[in-house]
Amino acid sequence: MILALIDNAFLSLIGTAIPASTVVVLAATGAMLGERVGVLNLGQEGLIGIGAVYAVIAVQTWGVSSPWVALLIGMVAAAVAGTLFAIAVVFFRANQVLVGLALALGGIGLSNQLGTNRNGTPITTLFREVNPGGGLDDGGILEAFLHHDPVVYVAYLFLPAVLWFVLTRTRHGMNMRAVGENPAAADAVGVSVVWSRLGYTILGAAISGAGGAYMVLSFTPTWSPDIARGRGWVALAVVIFASWKPGRVVAGALLYGTMISLGTTAQARGWNLPFLGSSDLSFFLSMLPYLVTLVAILIPAGAAKIGRRVRSNRAPAALAVPYSREER
Repeated sequence: MILALIDNAFLSLIGTAIPASTVVVLAATGAMLGERVGVLNLGQEGLIGIGAVYAVIAVQTWGVSSPWVALLIGMVAAAVAGTLFAIAVVFFRANQVLVGLALALGGIGLSNQLGTNRNGTPITTLFREVNPGGGLDDGGILEAFLHHDPVVYVAYLFLPAVLWFVLTRTRHGMNMRAVGENPAAADAVGVSVVWSRLGYTILGAAISGAGGAYMVLSFTPTWSPDIARGRGWVALAVVIFASWKPGRVVAGALLYGTMISLGTTAQARGWNLPFLGSSDLSFFLSMLPYLVTLVAILIPAGAAKIGRRVRSNRAPAALAVPYSREER
């Protein structure tokens, strides 16, 4: 009996954590792409909101009936915002932190304004979950992992695998890392620092926007103001936790999603802690994902502080540092 309860709770956690983490996986991947070439984009919260609201507009106003097309429209809208950010920080060498914060706040405001009068309206064009059949829908562990919509598999498997291969096994990836580590040296051997930073910042913004579009096209199929609700900031923290590696981004985001799922599962099953009342437990569970994210960031920093060797946890050396060929 006890084993059955634990098994059901575990399956419930996994089944909820995977889609809950998908938004963070996409936003963190987008942020990581820009940071790999030395551009710090703190605007993930705004990019998620822009991607989400334009996916909603595509479905409800423009009559788009394909969730893939709505997702693409959300990505293009976020890419446009990312282009403005990239021009400001790459061409005009504006302060990346300040412009990123402006993008975050401006994106939230723009999406809230465009989403006015759409609050609570259900989205009818949605991604459908994959049903592999063949006895894989028996309510067991395989169903918890295999019954999700296609975007989940793109975010968790395809995208990290492609980025890992490009970054670690190709000359193009080596050039990307060189731009983030030593742009002057990369420029000296013929790599275009400006266009690399511009291109990957815009591509990263588009992927972050896909996270927002996914929210309204699958995870929470309705529009509400401030729809990102801190996921953009969590994505930035996940990139640090992941040491700028695609595979670790997935692990960090899944940890965050599991904490969200833990709160949902605990409330649904009426779990209690002896030292917390029901209202206090609700607040604690809402805080738990952000608390765990903070601890996950502090562990490597603490290990380095006490002298333990933490391999490959260093940020790209030229992160947030503007580059000018004339000043090299």
